[in-house]
Amino acid sequence: MTESQAREEICRVGRSLFERGYVHATAGNISVRLDEAQGSGFLITPTDACLGFLDPARLARLDANAQQTSGDVASKTIALHAYIYRAAGQFDQKTRCIIHTHSSHCVALTLKPCGAELLPALTPYFVMKVGHVPLIPYHRPGAPEAAELVAKAITRYGQAGTPIRAVMLERLGPNVWHNSPAAAMATLEELEETARLVNLGTTPLQPLSESQIEELRQTFGARW
Repeated sequence: MTESQAREEICRVGRSLFERGYVHATAGNISVRLDEAQGSGFLITPTDACLGFLDPARLARLDANAQQTSGDVASKTIALHAYIYRAAGQFDQKTRCIIHTHSSHCVALTLKPCGAELLPALTPYFVMKVGHVPLIPYHRPGAPEAAELVAKAITRYGQAGTPIRAVMLERLGPNVWHNSPAAAMATLEELEETARLVNLGTTPLQPLSESQIEELRQTFGARW
């Protein structure tokens, strides 16, 4: 993907998420890590930008050290994104895009007692497309402590043989990552849909059994 294509894709995904209610106002951000052929570094949505009305030419451009070189002022979450790219890259070298939203159903789950992970293995597509989603205790937006906890969680799960594609920041929202903006958006959609099912449910949750999960591992390579 060229830098020009990455700029257009960030804006397309941002507009899609906004129009479908996954983000609101100026919440959320999207970044892309550029290949060496594109000069390395990152693109990220500007601070306080509405994802529904992004301008490809005004996206923040940063070098490989996350220092801004052009565009509007970068989102303050670039520090967290840099931590994620470094940690996730150990287990998924093709990690190229991170999306952060304040998705309503995911955030709602953290407003009541929650375990170490946001959700159990409830549906086959959640297991296959998302996987484990560790819950990161609340810190203020942009807090460096949160970034360090996220990186540690990614490393811990990866070293255990279950690399992750998402974390949930308590009371703030999910961060998801994948090899392209479209793939990261699909991961976010599956995560938010699973959270919505939980919030709509009125009966105790019944996760998939270990044998059912093992079948997903063997058949589809699920990382659970």
